[in-house]
Amino acid sequence: MTAPKIETPRGSITHNKSGKAVLKWNTDFQPKWQGRFTLAQKFVDSEVLRLSEPYIPLDTSMLIKSGILGTEIGSGTVKWIAPYAKAQYYSPRKPGSQTGALRGPYWFERMKKTYLRKILNGAKKLAGRA
Repeated sequence: MTAPKIETPRGSITHNKSGKAVLKWNTDFQPKWQGRFTLAQKFVDSEVLRLSEPYIPLDTSMLIKSGILGTEIGSGTVKWIAPYAKAQYYSPRKPGSQTGALRGPYWFERMKKTYLRKILNGAKKLAGRA
């Protein structure tokens, strides 16, 4: 009877005579998938910025622009870097009180309630999992 072998896209596991498992990484995994994951992360970051825009309080649009300036697309972290961004995000004002029905505090959380599935599905398509 031959030893069982388990194969995955990342590599394979085999059992030798002593019963120990040996993991051999597939050398093609990193180059093949890294580009897809990077593309998917860039998509998520840019979609978060784009879809959050209608929810962000608007006075001079500097808060919106601070998100663009404070975010390195593909890094996995979206930052609104205006000095007053935190105060605006956690302010007790109700949505709609800042020049738009959607604009107000907790803009990222409120945007996620509407668009999370759309963002995840788009990232899955780009990563090759849809």
